[in-house]
Amino acid sequence: MDQHTHHPEIVSRLKRASGHLIKVITLIEAGKPCEEVAQQLQAVSNALVAAKREYVSDHIEHCLDVHEEMNMRDVAAQMKAMKAMTKYL
Repeated sequence: MDQHTHHPEIVSRLKRASGHLIKVITLIEAGKPCEEVAQQLQAVSNALVAAKREYVSDHIEHCLDVHEEMNMRDVAAQMKAMKAMTKYL
């Protein structure tokens, strides 16, 4: 499978999210204040949402291919695929 142009950036975002998640676990295990834990959880959530949006957008931009020569059945299939991906935004 070919790697999309934005995949390295997405992997980087996911690694940041993973780091934040490890930090959350460490904070909870250490009995740190709830606000500090919640702040790190928010960072995890934000990083995952950003990675997901980038991944879905990249898929729509690079994997869907609609052009003039396509018949209506092929266009409909591409539209169905796009709708399936947009539910993850």
